[in-house]
Amino acid sequence: MFGWIPAVLYLFMRFPAQWAIVASFITAWLFLPLAEFPLPGLPDYTKMSATCYGILLATFIFDAKRFSSFQLSWLDLPMLIWCVCPFASSISNSLGPYDGFSAALLQTVTWGVPYFLGRIYLNNLNGLRRLAIGIFAGGLIYIPLCLVETRIGPQLHLWIYGFTQTFDWGTAIRYGGYRPTVFMQTGLMVGAWMMAAALIGVWLWKAGVIRQLWAIPIGWLVAALLVTFVLIKSTGAWFLLAIGIVILFLARCFRTAFVLLLLIVSISVYLYFGVTGIYITDQVASSISGVVPEERVESLEFRFNNEELLSDKARERIIFGWGGWGRNRIYDEWGKDISITDSLWIIAFGANGAVGLLSLTASLLLPVIGFLRRYPASLWFNPKVAPAAALAVLLTLYMLDCLLNAMINPIYTLVCGGIAGVALKQTRTSKVVRASSSVKQRYLVQ
Repeated sequence: MFGWIPAVLYLFMRFPAQWAIVASFITAWLFLPLAEFPLPGLPDYTKMSATCYGILLATFIFDAKRFSSFQLSWLDLPMLIWCVCPFASSISNSLGPYDGFSAALLQTVTWGVPYFLGRIYLNNLNGLRRLAIGIFAGGLIYIPLCLVETRIGPQLHLWIYGFTQTFDWGTAIRYGGYRPTVFMQTGLMVGAWMMAAALIGVWLWKAGVIRQLWAIPIGWLVAALLVTFVLIKSTGAWFLLAIGIVILFLARCFRTAFVLLLLIVSISVYLYFGVTGIYITDQVASSISGVVPEERVESLEFRFNNEELLSDKARERIIFGWGGWGRNRIYDEWGKDISITDSLWIIAFGANGAVGLLSLTASLLLPVIGFLRRYPASLWFNPKVAPAAALAVLLTLYMLDCLLNAMINPIYTLVCGGIAGVALKQTRTSKVVRASSSVKQRYLVQ
């Protein structure tokens, strides 16, 4: 853990900056231990905060001009609000400025720094292509580790680092076998990661972005990844992959991103209903009761019931929420916590109110909309655009997953920053092209 910052510096010395940042984030997320070390006055030292600190230090040493290339834009405002919102939440709850500053700093390191790094490093199609290939390669590297743990159970973290993740063994058993966790917190995180790698792999293969990797034809690699993905037994990730493939292939066949836009609108409507207290959860559970196993439907209904109670509590402080220290949770008459927060949206709504939830949602979805404006679905099968299109769809699927789970993955935030940078850069390019065309037109008229 403490040797990771020098390792990041070495990566920046050894490889181009875009490859270095991709390798730093993906390697840390996949292989570093789930350890936390307290730092006075700073957020806890974790594998992802170490990565962010290392990249910031490498940028300061090797490429300080990169900082000045960042120009604040309207697409950056939701992420900025999301990072400073905890300060307003603490002040509105009389928790004091120090508590607010600490909470805002933690939010900034967790969300703001990866977004900023994506904005300044991966703000072009080539950068997003490298990130997509890195995610695909990371999924391939995880194949043997996942296969081992499907046989013996979640043991690798204990064998390598001497301690296990904090998880319930009941959640590690699915359909008569084990669900791997490898070096992540839960099996759900592994399922979501392999889903992302599989979706990107399928699209890179069909769009002809790469023909082979490590001298192996990409078709064989995608097949191995899909088989492993099925074996890890993550039902929710199966549905997310199916939705992503439908969106991409409908865009290819009909040259339209209507399904993706419909998904974005559906997410927004669901959150609006959740904030205002219009509950449609019973209809959602009943609609899937014939598709998924009964135990999974019961688990989903349990989550929905908790979210209804937590949403009622959050509306008591609807603007900036309850702040930290578990004030957004529900307690019985003896002070026992009886609430379960499974989804990221209800955590954001309860802790930071409607302002926090709106800024989080906008920070993840607005870059996708900006990307769609500059690169319509008719271009998604172009080998240069295909990796960025797959990442845009993947980012929307992550927001969809946040309606049910609370998995904070900084790599998605890195994707978000890169897509926002591509959309903004293309905007400036379009203005230059339009200005040049207008000059030529006036010249011809004269």
